[in-house]
Amino acid sequence: MLTIDLARRLRTAGLTWTPSAGDRFVLPVAGMEEEVFVISDLTVDVHHFKTGDVIGFNGTTEWALDSVEQDKAVWLPREDQLRHLLGDAFVTLEQLDGGYAVSLRLADGSLERHADIEAERAYARALLATLSQDARD
Repeated sequence: MLTIDLARRLRTAGLTWTPSAGDRFVLPVAGMEEEVFVISDLTVDVHHFKTGDVIGFNGTTEWALDSVEQDKAVWLPREDQLRHLLGDAFVTLEQLDGGYAVSLRLADGSLERHADIEAERAYARALLATLSQDARD
């Protein structure tokens, strides 16, 4: 799973989030950083208001009727979501000793590799590089 730091770096680099069922997120407040929430139509869902979207906790006793503004939550994209966001730039995911590497094809045709101890993190690092490159162009 992604670290909060890596997820924040993706958001800072320009990754936007439209919450939907199955999405994971954390609330970066003291004592809750380790709690991973999943949006579900049954317990946690998104409410759209003119003032902005909020994530509602509707089905659990301790969170009943509570909500949090979407921009206060940190999205933890899944491996499949990260791969989709890489689009045609994605070439391969390979297993290494002690980790994984994602290869991307750059606009000039060259390959670039991004490695980490987990596949999801390697995808995130590759996407971060892509977003950073897009910001420079």
